[in-house]
Amino acid sequence: MSRRVYLHVGTPKSGTSYLQDKLALNRAALEQQGLDYVPTRTGNHFEAALDLTGQRWAGEEKAARGQWDALVTEARKARRHLLVSHEILAGAKPESVARALSSFDGREVHVVVTARDLGRQVPAEWQERVKHRARRDYATFLRALEKNYAATDRKGFWQVQHLPRILATWGADLPPERVHLVTVPPPGAPRDLLWKRFAGVVGLSRRTAYAESGTTNASLGGAEVTLLRRLNSELAERKVSRDTYVGWVRETIVKEVLAQRPGMQVATVPPRHRAVIDQVTATWLEEIRSSGVHVAGDLDDLVPVWPTDHDPWPDPDRADPQDVAEAAIASLARVLEHLDSPAEETGPMARLTRRWRG
Repeated sequence: MSRRVYLHVGTPKSGTSYLQDKLALNRAALEQQGLDYVPTRTGNHFEAALDLTGQRWAGEEKAARGQWDALVTEARKARRHLLVSHEILAGAKPESVARALSSFDGREVHVVVTARDLGRQVPAEWQERVKHRARRDYATFLRALEKNYAATDRKGFWQVQHLPRILATWGADLPPERVHLVTVPPPGAPRDLLWKRFAGVVGLSRRTAYAESGTTNASLGGAEVTLLRRLNSELAERKVSRDTYVGWVRETIVKEVLAQRPGMQVATVPPRHRAVIDQVTATWLEEIRSSGVHVAGDLDDLVPVWPTDHDPWPDPDRADPQDVAEAAIASLARVLEHLDSPAEETGPMARLTRRWRG
């Protein structure tokens, strides 16, 4: 059998961080089964993907120059099958895809797309953008979604979430049996089911005992996102650096405080938008079925399951000010707790703390 390369190209918010973390934790087990999760200087494939796609990303594109070629050079040393994975590849344009497919001479290229239903993807993408310093409220984000879907040049959300476009772009020069769509299981499914589906596609045993990833990307409630949006506006005016933002806001405030708050009202698609989402989904599923691509999982997993309660829809743009204030106080307390932590603590947060102390 010829050596293969699996290009896992997203989509964002479809369990990619969980899969990538689990792949990194189990490199030795992967190698024993004949698969290399290609090593890089950062341990992940973000820089290589950024370099390949030519995207602008908070100045990081400068540091990423040459990293796709560096990944390919490392990959050519391998005698096993190869795996490359990053979700920003979902937005690649045809010229970037052509470069990627031609980079692995002599290998059989397979493309893997993980996908989750739009009912969960829409609010999750909005929140993820807020976690990366965006300030738009949910209503504005939804209006842009409607406007951009009809655009000839897909951009924004649809550039990285429009499944037929992604499958067609990445699969244009591949037989359909080498294009794999892995569906994210519905809520309540076993945590490792996505891994098992993905593992089966890339030739890994589903029965091997793999080290489990602790990576989670929990959804936030309306009060928590409101706090974050307002904080983003304030920090933008003060020109706070990206490094400080990542350390104190994304890693500390979001992950350690906001994502842990009990009783959050998680954002969902507003009732008036759900029929449109259902129609888009039905159209996509028809196109996917007719494309002949390999599906790992069940295409019905991509059909949104809407809330059945009849309570008023909780608008995340109209959060209770008291809840916002409580989230802000808890966040401030956590930051001060880090600043007061022992100097011997290690890790990026400890380094940031020591820098702030002077």
